[in-house]
Amino acid sequence: MTPDDLLARRQQARTDQDWAASDALRDELRVLGWVVRDTSDGQVLSEAPPYDVLRSVRDLPALETGTTTVGLLVEGWPDDVRTCVDALLEHSGATVVLLENGETDAGATVHELGQRDRVVELHVEQAAGWAEAQNALIACCASEVHVLMDVSTVLEGRALDLLTEQLATFDAAGWKGVAVDDGWLGFHDAPPGEVEALLGYLVAVRRAAAVDVPLPPKARFYRNADLEWSFLLREQGKRLVAVNLPVRQERHRGYHDSDPALRDKESRKTYDRFLQRFRGREELRIT
Repeated sequence: MTPDDLLARRQQARTDQDWAASDALRDELRVLGWVVRDTSDGQVLSEAPPYDVLRSVRDLPALETGTTTVGLLVEGWPDDVRTCVDALLEHSGATVVLLENGETDAGATVHELGQRDRVVELHVEQAAGWAEAQNALIACCASEVHVLMDVSTVLEGRALDLLTEQLATFDAAGWKGVAVDDGWLGFHDAPPGEVEALLGYLVAVRRAAAVDVPLPPKARFYRNADLEWSFLLREQGKRLVAVNLPVRQERHRGYHDSDPALRDKESRKTYDRFLQRFRGREELRIT
């Protein structure tokens, strides 16, 4: 039976809402070297890449990743991914787990980097929201310390060592700390030291704390979700610290090159949710 025959059978199965048969036919096509994507214009068949693609982040395997794991969410921009990983391997001894979140133009780069020592590649077909993907990475990586990091952040020295040293006292340590403005309608940069919230450019967290207090599951976009997560952690008695680090930030494409409508809509929803839960909770402020 040809791939086109299997594709036609799968379309009929989907029309009949026979999802088990549809999934089985998808798997049969994958064995033959083809992948099928469901789009608004129908099924699209293409040659399978030279790496495994899982259905979703719910299918991530359990990984033994050593003491410290850096989880990098990859949503495109292969040159940025390469620069970030090169610096991590040069300036740290951490294991780097790359998660290609949906089909992107960085899949081949993730696969190439995945052949290096201390780099693990993961690919999923169905893109997840920011918090769901980050929580899945934390769940699958069995390390003492988990590092959330944006690919725009580039190490220029032993930044991860400086962060993990802080975890003897604090539950999370990051590069950029912020404090909520009076009136709770915004936030501003905070100096190094114990802080109200950490921004997600580079944050090391004791994995046990992150499992105990997951990232806010409704956050589809990163902006303001790191603020909400920080206050969720602090609500449970966790302590956060900001540290001066030898790092630089390149263009933050997750913000500047994302869909403005999606970015603004999801960021506002997250901040509104943050305000509903935390506005006026002065006991969570640091004075």
